[in-house]
Amino acid sequence: MKIPYWFPAFFMTLTIGFSQSKINENLLLENGVSEQLAIFRKQQISDVSYGLTFEIPKQKSENINSELSLSLNLSDVSQPLYLDFKEKSQNIKSVSANGKNIATVHEKGHIVIPAQSLILGKNTIAISFIAGNLSLNRNDDFLYTLLVPDRASTLFPCFDQPDIKATYKLSLSVPKDWKVLAGADVKETVEKGDFILYTFGESDKMSTYLFSFVAGKFNSVTKKPGLEMTFLFRENDRGKIESSMDTIFSLHQQSLDFLEKYTNYKFPFQKLDFAAIPVFQYGGMEHVGAIQYRESTLFLDNSATDSEKLNRAKLIAHETSHMWFGDLVTMKWFDDVWMKEVFANFMADKIMNPIFPKVNHNLQFFTAHYGSAYAEDRSLGTHPIKQHLANLKDAGSLYGSIIYNKAPIMMRQLEVSMGKESFQKGIQKYIQKYANGNADWNNLVEILDAETPLDMKKWSEVWVNKSGRAIFTDKIEYDDQNRITAFEIEQNAEDQSENIWPQVFQIGLVYANEVKVVTANFTDKKLVLKEAIGLEKPLAIVYNYNGFGYGVFPLDGTHLNYISGLKDEVARASSYSNLYENMLVGNISPQKAFDCFFSGIQTEENELVLRIASGNLNTIYWRFLTQKQQDKLGKLLSNTLLARLESNLSPNIKKTLFNLFNSIAYSNSAKAKLYQIWNKETVIPNLKLNEDDYTNMAMNLAIFKHKKSDEILKRAQSAITNPDKLKRFEFLLPSLSKKESVRNKFIESLKDDANREKESWVSVGLSNVNHPLRQESAQKYIRFSLDLTEEIQRTGDIFFPKDWLDNTVGRYSSKYAFDEIQRFLKENPNFSPILKRKLFMATDLLYKAQNIKKETE
Repeated sequence: MKIPYWFPAFFMTLTIGFSQSKINENLLLENGVSEQLAIFRKQQISDVSYGLTFEIPKQKSENINSELSLSLNLSDVSQPLYLDFKEKSQNIKSVSANGKNIATVHEKGHIVIPAQSLILGKNTIAISFIAGNLSLNRNDDFLYTLLVPDRASTLFPCFDQPDIKATYKLSLSVPKDWKVLAGADVKETVEKGDFILYTFGESDKMSTYLFSFVAGKFNSVTKKPGLEMTFLFRENDRGKIESSMDTIFSLHQQSLDFLEKYTNYKFPFQKLDFAAIPVFQYGGMEHVGAIQYRESTLFLDNSATDSEKLNRAKLIAHETSHMWFGDLVTMKWFDDVWMKEVFANFMADKIMNPIFPKVNHNLQFFTAHYGSAYAEDRSLGTHPIKQHLANLKDAGSLYGSIIYNKAPIMMRQLEVSMGKESFQKGIQKYIQKYANGNADWNNLVEILDAETPLDMKKWSEVWVNKSGRAIFTDKIEYDDQNRITAFEIEQNAEDQSENIWPQVFQIGLVYANEVKVVTANFTDKKLVLKEAIGLEKPLAIVYNYNGFGYGVFPLDGTHLNYISGLKDEVARASSYSNLYENMLVGNISPQKAFDCFFSGIQTEENELVLRIASGNLNTIYWRFLTQKQQDKLGKLLSNTLLARLESNLSPNIKKTLFNLFNSIAYSNSAKAKLYQIWNKETVIPNLKLNEDDYTNMAMNLAIFKHKKSDEILKRAQSAITNPDKLKRFEFLLPSLSKKESVRNKFIESLKDDANREKESWVSVGLSNVNHPLRQESAQKYIRFSLDLTEEIQRTGDIFFPKDWLDNTVGRYSSKYAFDEIQRFLKENPNFSPILKRKLFMATDLLYKAQNIKKETE
């Protein structure tokens, strides 16, 4: 019998009693951590404390000898104790239980401690082992652990499930010129020759995926903006360090202050330290007491745009929010991983309000979440926010824009429906009740339900447990005086299901001298907009005027010029987004959409809105126009951008426009101009460029086949002053080569997982090779990339399979690429359903391109 994870523990115990051998065979010895094993261990095990020692050598090729001393209470010793250790059996040197050596039994990624070696109550297990390397992220002179969602068991033997929280006593032996960071403070240091042994105090309680340490050659700064914090980093650009350091500390403190007030719960851990890592796979990771960030996001110089500063602040607020949402209160099982992410993003958006008082935060929310949410939710790979998870080994597949971006949209709709005060009160009760423990979505629904007349279970059924989005249509009638006599809106699910999304949004009726805004409150399939009856016929109707609605809204494609003339920034952003989505569903031609975005980038002066317009224009240009259209419009577009760059605009607008120019400057005249800017022969007033910008220009000039590309790349390489960035550039050089044979060799080298260690580097390299201008020579590797995807999932971190697909087959629009996918799926009927979903997401624009008839001249 397959027992669902919510099955009461006492029934589980009864099942164990009735069918012991069947459970041994089918339940406990499955690869990974099954729901059933997790439930059994939760009722068997309590009061867990890990004592861990890691001896880290100077050479990354050498083994890390390690010791585990595990203390725990057992309430059931009729069964063996199963520790998760997804490493080679020869990595286990010895095992003892309660002071007695026992034979090592290691099966399907589990160390088995036999029942006869266990006692009721307190037990101690000691294991001598070689640490697994998969999640140690070892570099020549630094390393860092990254154990989310199920990678702790690739490093050390543990109970790798989120609802068995434990404390940690860590000791690290490292080369004496290294620094260390972990979830507790250092209590003792002992020098031993060329090494120092650091002994940390006992940590706070945490789930295994939140345990971490960083060690290596780092700079260290400690400041006390309120709470004392220590920061490890490797950045060596003095300008970036000086302009960023105080801000980084201040943003952490401002986030803490907001969260303590909002949750009515003091910062729950011993400390809040953090490290910036050059090759970090994600934006950040919320390890208790020792947050890790991608270095390039934190360190900005005076050339940074407001959007880049805002993104840094949001990242810090996101990871700090996790201290309450995820670390203090943790999901019971990873099917609710979205809960920690939605709250981190949702709170981060709130924290931005006082920190950036001049920013339109409704606009910021819209630009941050909607495009990414739509990109996955409109695809054949869409899924509900809450997904079923049978085994923790598949937890990495749950991550994506549905949980990071659609979920905050859902949560904002919920807050609007409940009211801000009732919502906050419910959240405070949730934090208070489940602090230092675990909770699921049903636990939160129960609390929120008591704070609102809204039927929370019914409301969340479609938003949380169903996938997809609404397609809205309207039916409007006018009388002889051109006054509205009927205004009905209907929503239908894009996937043809019967789903109806309750939601509230505004509609703007645009007149010559004003915009009349009415509210649409959808609780059913159809809505009669009584507020609009009797109003004069508007010049245009702007659906989702305030950016709160979720779906594809009606759009009059006969005249779109009104969009750039809308005074409300959110209305412009929402209209541009809706235009793009209407194009993708076939209601507007790519040429018409391009023309509207082209008009918009010539007048838009809000950076966030301009990013939507320029980003969508860029996508349409490369993905949905014919080569003839590209050649004709490319020169016009580049000349228009250059002309606007010479006008009197803010640095933020100029940087956004320049980034668009940099991405399409492949015509001979545009390429020559880009070279002059890179070579500093031409200086554009008020355009602030840094070392990274010049590196990116050099890479594009190589891809655009500039006649001096070899010289450009050599000079770009010699100009890089940061050793970590230099290694990255050297890794990318083969992907930039003008020689097809060199690029081919780069792709084929990725068959070896050792060459895929720096995943963010690999993604950029793949993007270079599969650039639209190079696809004729690169398309032969589409099948190679597809065939390697399951291996990528097995060895890569949680976002890498999707990144791999995005930057290989996901870069194409051609019929050839589409046919390759169909052939691959036909020949691999047992291809992982999880990866098939990622494939459909990554190739949504490729699929759309087959359906959208490209206009010809």
